[in-house]
Amino acid sequence: MSTTTTDVQSHGGHGDHEHNPYHQHHFTTMEQQFDTSKLGMWLFIVTEILLFGGLFVGFGLMQHQYPREFIEAHEHLKQVIGGHLMPLYGSVNTIVLLISSWTMVMGVNAAQTNQQKKTVRFLVLTIILACVFLVIKYVEYSHKFHDGLLPGIFYAHQSEDLIKGTHGYATFFAFYFMMTGLHGIHVIVGIVLLSWLAIRAKRGDFNSDYYTPIDLVGLYWHVVDMIWIYLFPLYYLIS
Repeated sequence: MSTTTTDVQSHGGHGDHEHNPYHQHHFTTMEQQFDTSKLGMWLFIVTEILLFGGLFVGFGLMQHQYPREFIEAHEHLKQVIGGHLMPLYGSVNTIVLLISSWTMVMGVNAAQTNQQKKTVRFLVLTIILACVFLVIKYVEYSHKFHDGLLPGIFYAHQSEDLIKGTHGYATFFAFYFMMTGLHGIHVIVGIVLLSWLAIRAKRGDFNSDYYTPIDLVGLYWHVVDMIWIYLFPLYYLIS
């Protein structure tokens, strides 16, 4: 069992509720409350894995049906750097999210060790990095819209396609916008949650006895980052 929250008065008789305003009455101890909350978050994460897992399977099936189109289409996600095509936007965003995972870990650690200013600082840094991710994704999306690399019936790049009269390119970008867009929504949700945590941390709501919300949002953020780690090679590095 986790020991991230302390039990007051020998496993929390009613005095535990009196000493910790965040102790909800239907839990015997703060430790039990924390473990229950974390179990609920893990159940939510399972549903997220199932959601994206289904999309990954669908992508794989379509890639099997349109192998040449998918390989050609993914080249449009790269930029010319030094005479070579490289996934600049995807690579930079991967680095940004990896750094944000570190700042999130440091934020949780700061809360655990009663470092209020550091907690706020690392939460704000995580928010900034998440915003940088979205800005880069916006720039990338803008280029795709300008070039007509759109999903489904909106695809308007046929004149430059090597294989004519196929739905493969439109299918690739349908999955691309659907999966990266859904991931982007999760990033936005993360920004909202992190902002809420930063406000609460600034007013001193978290300490070594109670930091459950930061720990749970941190877990959510790591899952968001992990999903991108799978999306990056799937779309930018397939061959």
